[in-house]
Amino acid sequence: MKEIYLDSNATTCVLPAAVAAAKQAMEQGYGNPSSTHATGLQAKAMMDGVRRRASGLLGVGDGRLMFNSGATEGIQTAVLSALCALRERRDAGKRIGSLLLYGATEHKAVPESLAHWNRLLGLNLEVRKLPVDAQGRHDLQALGALIGDAAMLCTMAANNETGVVSDLSAIAQLLQERGADAYWMVDCVQALGKLKLNLAATRIDYAPFSGHKLYAPKGIGMLYVRAGAPFTPLMMGGGQEAGLRSGTENMAGIAALGAVLAALDDGKTFRSHADLAAFRAQLVASLERAFPGIVFNMPFDLSLSTTLNFSVPGLSSKELLDLFDAARVRVSSGSACSAAKALPSYVLEAMHVPQWRASSAIRLSFGPLIDAATITAACARIERCGEALRSSCLLPSALAPSPQDGVIQLSVDGQCTWLLSDAASASCVVIDPVATLVPRLAAFIRCQHLALRAIVHTAAPADHGVARLALLQELEIEQVGHVDIDGELALGQQRLRRVECGETHVYLLGQRFAFIGAMTPGALAPLLDAALLTQDTVLCASGDDGSICATVRTVQDGSAPAAELQLDAAALPAFLRQHPDAILVDVREAYEHAACAGTVFEGCEVRSVPLSRLAGQVAAWLQQPQRPLVFFCRSGNRSARASACLRRLGHGAAWQLNGGMAMAEATRHPLAIAA
Repeated sequence: MKEIYLDSNATTCVLPAAVAAAKQAMEQGYGNPSSTHATGLQAKAMMDGVRRRASGLLGVGDGRLMFNSGATEGIQTAVLSALCALRERRDAGKRIGSLLLYGATEHKAVPESLAHWNRLLGLNLEVRKLPVDAQGRHDLQALGALIGDAAMLCTMAANNETGVVSDLSAIAQLLQERGADAYWMVDCVQALGKLKLNLAATRIDYAPFSGHKLYAPKGIGMLYVRAGAPFTPLMMGGGQEAGLRSGTENMAGIAALGAVLAALDDGKTFRSHADLAAFRAQLVASLERAFPGIVFNMPFDLSLSTTLNFSVPGLSSKELLDLFDAARVRVSSGSACSAAKALPSYVLEAMHVPQWRASSAIRLSFGPLIDAATITAACARIERCGEALRSSCLLPSALAPSPQDGVIQLSVDGQCTWLLSDAASASCVVIDPVATLVPRLAAFIRCQHLALRAIVHTAAPADHGVARLALLQELEIEQVGHVDIDGELALGQQRLRRVECGETHVYLLGQRFAFIGAMTPGALAPLLDAALLTQDTVLCASGDDGSICATVRTVQDGSAPAAELQLDAAALPAFLRQHPDAILVDVREAYEHAACAGTVFEGCEVRSVPLSRLAGQVAAWLQQPQRPLVFFCRSGNRSARASACLRRLGHGAAWQLNGGMAMAEATRHPLAIAA
């Protein structure tokens, strides 16, 4: 399937006309605009033409418009200019405000720049957040209380995460009514091509722009400076840009930006606001069909028609990102994610949304170049993602379940919950439940029509049984008979046995698995003495240290994983020819497979063993410790954990595909058939 890119607030592709313009500038219009010969004059004429077009589109009037590398440089320049002017006023004995105000939802470049230059210039003013309301707009009442003490105010035209459009007119009116002389910078990065701008008619002193947010290349931007606003160059040297920004201009970037501005000007290249609003409505309808209970984290009537920010109950942002990526729909998280934990979005936290929404938000954004066919295709894939979640028991479904049994590991915040399911007897046991995982556990148990036989703990639960009670309530089960195991419990043809080990309990599934709180040689010794364990018993801990699982042998030996064995996509074909018995192991989750279309690696033996089910498979692999295993996933993080686990357990040929499918797709490797 073709990639569908819906992350335009992060960056965009380059408009074909912009590519052609940049190419022409590099091949033919390569003159230095500071040179006085004909080639230089031609280059200067092109640059001046782009500036005139930009000035007209943005309503610059008597203000100044300089080309630079992008919004970050523009923000730095604006902050430096304002703070230098403030220091000069203070040194001259004039009063200045004591606050450097910035909107709580601003891009991080703004508060970081304020703090940086405030410190370097020795102003020692207070850098303070201006709160926003529940809709993400600046709190005008709070601004009214603070504006008299403000030396500089930094806001944005539209937010990059939520698309919420600021009420700049109300802010300007408040500044005027209070007679405030604070310098005002407005980040216009998300506004270019999406909002009508007439900068000279406003009170705005500085407005940075970045070309790559609207189909120009990275590395080209603009900064508007209101006529009469103070200015201090960030870059000094040859005096280019009329002394505003030294350094030879990025002529290819300027030419490309000019092509984008010309497309804006012609009124034909980009979609109208009405078209974009209709596209957003179409996407919203598909998202609501795909994800019951979805919550949108922005007000539709106050946001850009090209941005959606949403959260889905019970699903983390990482899971949703993996799901969309499997369907080749590129979206982004509203927060910074790692494999272990998602940090909540500071933008949504500032809006005081519930924590689960701030921690699991997804941003979907598109640009005005998008067409109806792409939106229709995106909607179909989004709805397929919903079906994938239903088939994996992560969303309610009317479909008959596909029986699943085995050992399933769920992890969150360094804690592990284990679920033992037996399809033949339609029963299950939960070990060491964590409250955060209760909705996931309940959804799986309900979807699979499993009878919950017991909820057990390997040690006294730190939450005093809150997670256990919550799970029983979710499943509408009476507590009696579902607390613990009295000696032994039949789970289909298997037996789960409880063994006392001091103040902790160990739960044994035959001699194959031991569910244990702490994996230490001392804790294992009595179990070995009683012949309850073997050297190859797989140990499943209640804590998640990243190792997934261990064996008695590795705990006793204190084994560390052998050196990493990595392959990249280019080296994979030769490796498979040399090792025809190698097995490719896909450790992505089942819902990612269900969202895919076609095979992942054509002509190869591929086994699907999700990372959450890896512990149940390791014993079989350890019986052939030299048979090559090549683990892969979306980006390489999960496959790295899987291969490290197998090497730690003694498998001598556990490899991982470096960079995962993302790099395989990027190299367009013949084996990689994008799923």
